[in-house]
Amino acid sequence: MKIKSIFLFFGALVSFSSAAVSDDSSSSYKLSPGDVLQVSVWGEESLQKETTVLPDGSISFPLAGRVEVANATSPEVEKLITDKLKTYLPDPQVTVVVSSIQGNRAYIIGKVNKPGPVILTAPTSVLQALSQAGGLDKFADLDDIKILRANTTIKVNYDKLIKGQQLESNILLKNGDTILVP
Repeated sequence: MKIKSIFLFFGALVSFSSAAVSDDSSSSYKLSPGDVLQVSVWGEESLQKETTVLPDGSISFPLAGRVEVANATSPEVEKLITDKLKTYLPDPQVTVVVSSIQGNRAYIIGKVNKPGPVILTAPTSVLQALSQAGGLDKFADLDDIKILRANTTIKVNYDKLIKGQQLESNILLKNGDTILVP
């Protein structure tokens, strides 16, 4: 009976692990303007380049020309460049490494001690970003903080949040979010 339970446990664990791995691709890092990439082609010394994603979301790479990379993952960019290089090389092996994520930013404006951009180097919540901004100014309106995201406004009640209430409003920030502290 115990052996059957162990097999069922490991079967469930394997199922859970494979579901987590397959779901992982949707949460892969998407490139943004300002990110720095190290692009290289194996065996081709002249095709190694560090490049920055331009404001229009593209990069330039020798022989491949202009390549649209914004909102793509590094494996997707590898494929895009590989496809363009096949005209010139029989079997190009392209590697793309994200060496700096300077383009992954949120912004904090209003009554905080240090307003400005916050680089999102890891999953960052509203409270963490406000902490990086040096905290709130003494005149800040604690119950009317807003996150501006694309075409959406998300309300955050800081006063309740720090009291352990409305914890669901301590959301993770996304690239391009703006925290407005009136």
